[in-house]
Amino acid sequence: MKKTISILLLSSFLAFCQRESSLINELYSLPKQLKEVSGIVFDERSGLNWMLEDSGNENAIYGVDDKGQQQRKIIISQTENIDWEDITKDKEDNLYIGDFGNNANERKDLAIYKIDKDSLGKNAVVPSYKISFAYPEQTEFPPKKRELFYDVEAFVMYKNNFYLFTKNRSKGFDGTTFLYKVPNKQGFHQAQLLGKFKVEGDFQHAAITSATISPDEKKVVLLCHSQIWVFENFTSDNFFNGAMKNVQLDHFSQKEAICFKDNKTLLIADEKTKKIGGKVYQLTLD
Repeated sequence: MKKTISILLLSSFLAFCQRESSLINELYSLPKQLKEVSGIVFDERSGLNWMLEDSGNENAIYGVDDKGQQQRKIIISQTENIDWEDITKDKEDNLYIGDFGNNANERKDLAIYKIDKDSLGKNAVVPSYKISFAYPEQTEFPPKKRELFYDVEAFVMYKNNFYLFTKNRSKGFDGTTFLYKVPNKQGFHQAQLLGKFKVEGDFQHAAITSATISPDEKKVVLLCHSQIWVFENFTSDNFFNGAMKNVQLDHFSQKEAICFKDNKTLLIADEKTKKIGGKVYQLTLD
């Protein structure tokens, strides 16, 4: 019993220290039904954060206000949530759902769905169109364990193209993520490999779980469970060629979603795991 009490006290102390020293500020807890948020995007028109959950959950997106209250739920008809991993938007505020989670690297049905902004007041919508794609470098489904490069949980929209950042699941994880480009055009496409970036840390601290681009398109941010990477001053769509700044959040949880609220403010959401997570946080970039 004494050992159990000591462990509980230590856990509480560590959690308290994390709250006190973290760079991110907790805004609110997510609704109880949203335990596995894997993507978030801010809609300036409505003031809502549109969220989705990953595999095993409904084919739906949820509009949550700045107090953490769910105001909208929209079923995305004629789709299946195989593994929805991120959500982004274009300059006209149309939404895009990334169904490209691929933990085992064996999928051949990777897709992105467009949701028209004018349909966001409905309870159920059919996507405007579907973009399908494949990675030309992948020739085995699944590849060898040392070549599990083709899971994705993060993407952004830039100049009417999607930019996907891979989540490396290879044996002997070395922190490498690949950047792929897919056109925002209905139909099937071969993704174009643009570059790669290697980060420091093990899988829990360096595997990419979400991405976002600032409204002025001058910053791209990648997220993992404990840190972010900010890219700016890029002169092409290979964002990795720009200047990079690493920010340690001093806060560890299963962070799966990130978006810009404005050009300096980031919103981050984590999944509910046991007694931690299930919250939305804010970080201001100086």
